[in-house]
Amino acid sequence: MTALLEMRSITKEFPGVKALDTVNLAVKQGEIHALVGENGAGKSTLMKVLSGVYPAGTYDGEIHYDGALAEFANIAESEARGIIIIHQELALVPLLSIAENLFLGNERAIGGIIDWRQTNQRTESLLRKVGLSEPPSTMVDKLGVGKQQLVEIAKALSKEVRLLILDEPTAALSESDSQALLDLMLELKTRGVTQIIISHKLNEVRRVADTVTVIRDGTTVSTMDAETDEITEDRIVRDMVGRDMADRYPERDRRAGGMLMEVRNWNVWHPLHTERQVINDISLTVRAGEVVGIAGLMGAGRTELAMSIFGRSYGRNISGSIEMRGRAVDVSSVSKAIDAGLAYVTEDRKSLGLILEESIQRNITLANLKDVSRNAILNEAKETRVAQDYRKALNIRSPGVFQKVMNLSGGNQQKVVLSKWLFAHPEVLILDEPTRGIDVGAKFEIYGIINDLSAQDKGVVMISSEMPELLGMCDRIYVMNEGTFVGELTAQEASQERIMSLIVTE
Repeated sequence: MTALLEMRSITKEFPGVKALDTVNLAVKQGEIHALVGENGAGKSTLMKVLSGVYPAGTYDGEIHYDGALAEFANIAESEARGIIIIHQELALVPLLSIAENLFLGNERAIGGIIDWRQTNQRTESLLRKVGLSEPPSTMVDKLGVGKQQLVEIAKALSKEVRLLILDEPTAALSESDSQALLDLMLELKTRGVTQIIISHKLNEVRRVADTVTVIRDGTTVSTMDAETDEITEDRIVRDMVGRDMADRYPERDRRAGGMLMEVRNWNVWHPLHTERQVINDISLTVRAGEVVGIAGLMGAGRTELAMSIFGRSYGRNISGSIEMRGRAVDVSSVSKAIDAGLAYVTEDRKSLGLILEESIQRNITLANLKDVSRNAILNEAKETRVAQDYRKALNIRSPGVFQKVMNLSGGNQQKVVLSKWLFAHPEVLILDEPTRGIDVGAKFEIYGIINDLSAQDKGVVMISSEMPELLGMCDRIYVMNEGTFVGELTAQEASQERIMSLIVTE
């Protein structure tokens, strides 16, 4: 099988940082090629070099595409050659229809006037190819994330894609949507579409990939061919992190102390559809030193529960009570929830967890400015010391604490969010999808942070769509479905089968 793409000795430097160091990547015509590595390893940078985001002349090395030297000056030039990237943050316009999104900037027009008949017919044809039956006039904001991902792929097909690059395509999808997307990738392969997938979900990589290339610290470490090599998760992990990780979940002395937080009879109604109850009479407890999981399918109400508890930042007509160490507390605002000893690490770190244009330092101290201030005046020297301490303690990889958070990898951004809330000194830390979109090495470090909190007799509530993560980390697991708890399992009782049976039978 001939190579459609060859990237030879690609080197890319930023001020003070060598992001890529003589990286080599060869992608065969018609294959699915997985590109894996820790956050910050250089995967996204390499794809930006390929697509012209970083134009020819700003990097060293050569790109050969379809048998010829390629020197793309911008994204338009790479797309004209059939190279399409679908980023983790989808690039759809929510308030436009599917048809308008598919042909935005590539309109079907006659004499400068859009031909809506042709546009809608072409849209219907493309949607059928990706397994969608929605009308072309459907507004994108009415679609779930899984269907929006399929619209992005349909958009790529409208541009006669030859090389499709998918960056963490299943990170925000449910299990069923993820499987549907992987099935579509395999179907596109039969149609001759070459694909590169960047993913931290190694089980999905092993399912679809013909070849796996591992990048570590900006350098190509290994390339494995499914036809000739045994591709195992352990081997991929070893190459990614440079060491064996026999146990994905660090050992912890599991011991639950006295009652730390108790939520009783918690009810929440939808903020817009006031007749719809989202959380129905939920009660939960967290003991000192305990890690409590909340399992459930996407849409079960897990995030809504967490946000409503944390300062009523979601919902209307909220009722119920919360006690911390046996005393009733007021959590009617975010500031009061923080004062009561609660912290919430959102699942959406870029929109809700961080100020991307600000520095690491400013983000870390944001939730507890009083500890770096005196008489309402910020002590910048103290703020810098605090940020440097957390940067070191959580191994945030950056040139310094003054770097903008937007320039960090996903895993390092997550560590900044954690640092922010750890500096607020919470009694109970609520973690909503704490390892979404980050690599196994960074996951292990975050698990270690959770265990450290447990050892300090703090409480942790972990919401996760990855059941192995809940089973590996939690002392107890509440199972949630349609806004209510349908079961509670100890670590000894819990299994993926037990959790799913509670979801589907209750």
